[in-house]
Amino acid sequence: MVTLSWPNLHIFKKYKKNGGKRKWGKYSQLAKDIVKNVGGKENINSLKHCITRLRFKLKDESKANDEVLKKMDGVVTVMKSGGQYQVVIGNHVPDVYADVCDVAGLGGDTQIQIDEAPQGAFNKFIDIISGVFQPILGVLCAAGMIKGFNALFVALGLYTEATGTYIVLNSIGDGIFQYMPVILGYTVAKKFGLKPFIGMLIGAALCYPSIQATTLSSSLEPLYTLFAGTMFESPVYITFLGIPVIAMDYTSTVVPVILIAYLASKLEKVFTKIIPDVVKTFLVPMGVLLVSLPIGFIVVGPIATFASNMVGDLFLWLYNLSPVICGALVGFFWQMLVIFGLHWGLIPIAISNTMTMGFDTILIGSFGPSFAQTAVVAAMYFKLKDKKTKDLCIPAIISGIFGVTEPAIYGLSLPRKKPFIISCIGGALGGLVMGLMDAKLYVMGGLGVFGIPSYINTSTGDMRGMYASILCIAVSMISGFVLTLLFWKDDTVEETSPVEPEKTVKSKIDVVYSPIKGQVKPLSEIKDDAFASGVLGKGVAIVPEEGKVVAPFDGTIMTLFPTKHAIGMVSDNGCEVLVHIGLDTVQLDGKYFETSIKTGDKVKKGETLITFDKDKIIREGFSLETPVIVTNHSDYLEIIEAQEKNVNIKDELIKVIV
Repeated sequence: MVTLSWPNLHIFKKYKKNGGKRKWGKYSQLAKDIVKNVGGKENINSLKHCITRLRFKLKDESKANDEVLKKMDGVVTVMKSGGQYQVVIGNHVPDVYADVCDVAGLGGDTQIQIDEAPQGAFNKFIDIISGVFQPILGVLCAAGMIKGFNALFVALGLYTEATGTYIVLNSIGDGIFQYMPVILGYTVAKKFGLKPFIGMLIGAALCYPSIQATTLSSSLEPLYTLFAGTMFESPVYITFLGIPVIAMDYTSTVVPVILIAYLASKLEKVFTKIIPDVVKTFLVPMGVLLVSLPIGFIVVGPIATFASNMVGDLFLWLYNLSPVICGALVGFFWQMLVIFGLHWGLIPIAISNTMTMGFDTILIGSFGPSFAQTAVVAAMYFKLKDKKTKDLCIPAIISGIFGVTEPAIYGLSLPRKKPFIISCIGGALGGLVMGLMDAKLYVMGGLGVFGIPSYINTSTGDMRGMYASILCIAVSMISGFVLTLLFWKDDTVEETSPVEPEKTVKSKIDVVYSPIKGQVKPLSEIKDDAFASGVLGKGVAIVPEEGKVVAPFDGTIMTLFPTKHAIGMVSDNGCEVLVHIGLDTVQLDGKYFETSIKTGDKVKKGETLITFDKDKIIREGFSLETPVIVTNHSDYLEIIEAQEKNVNIKDELIKVIV
């Protein structure tokens, strides 16, 4: 008995609301398979996504089927880090995310508040940081790029800082950094289950001009000084109910708002329990703000600021000790940190540095690794033997140039180990260049090539950092490319040993005859990416001249869709064929299609299987391009499609060579 191994026939159809109707979309089946293999929707606590990954928080990760997910078409790999179960998808992750939310019954950008098992302090820290920053990464990069390009245009003399153009663009680029506590107040609140507007108000209070150390020191004399003679020496300008308030500049900071919002989330739960329902609407937020913010200004804010400055000073010390060593170390280990999500521990420190000192030295080494990885994959392209794997290189190279390296890492270099190590070496050499040329990061800008303007001094217009970044790209890519060519060999595809002539097995040819009369088109030319890409199978498309589908061989009906628009058959020799009448015709729900056969029926070549009214289908606005594909093509040595432009029923259409 032959078992039919069907692909995801509707991987290209997305199910969503559309004018009151439900419509199948591109990744719905993939979404269903993902939800099923992470343990079902009841196992999902929350779901977010970044540039390339679905980031699940699961109740029980042991219920997830790692191996099935890794082998799934449309999934690059699976990672576990920081309390997150990460399913790496690629650049189209937003579309997959939307479908997974539909399937699992999750609202977009919502998190289900469920008690979670303890993760450990470090995992919780990484989870908090990533959860806070992921929602704003896109706009953060956009603002940084605008700010960087604005500095570049001033440096090139296109306009000056006194012009309205500069002022407008600078306000766009700098606004998010200036009022970072307000933005983070929202994301932190959502992360901790606090009402978002309370979080935003906490951030706004931290940015209030009159509370900033710069404002207080310019208008008041210190009442006294705390911790005099120590590294924590702090003048006190104001008090709250007699308690000294250490003045700090909170605009552009990161850590204080996170800690204060966390305190507020705990207070909100307490006040919600004790305050009567009739006055909860205003008394709960009032109580939360009156307690959390004074504690924040008196205790939390100063301690958090001191701690952040100390960590930043530590990295600055390392940089000043040896910029070369600092850059090389970060460049070598950066991709490893990204794989495990540990880079999130450095991001807020880097942001804090750029806001307080005007520049950052922690992340200078992180610029080269993406280019080294891209060059490694480019070299792999010339050495890979497997065509399918080679075809993955081009899109990975394109995305890598723009700073998205997950497809390259997980799909190509990491599974082969040595190319990944070479990319780390290339990244280290790039970081070495950045340190040697004393580069500094002035804005948290774009990824990949869009990050080049981030190294221009936005205050002075000094472009030496930009020149360093360009040299870093060159060194990272050249070293990665050359080292891969010299020291990596593709051993994954073994050459078969020559077979003695007397032992040679004669190839067997099986024929798929045309099930439809009509015009033949290459599969790649039809207006459907899933079929055109060959992901569902190899074959051709036929534009029907009459509304009839016949059996392309002697065999068995294995699948007949209820909508009658698609039929799957297996020949007596084991060849599996799908005939899909038209594109998106599933939406017709069986209208204009007729059949008298059923699943499991035995059929003879030329026997009528389905009839359809092609004129009415066309009038409904559907294409009748009909894919006829061999779905188990990987079982055969070669698939040969017909070269004729037109075929009649029972003409030879596809030859499969065993």
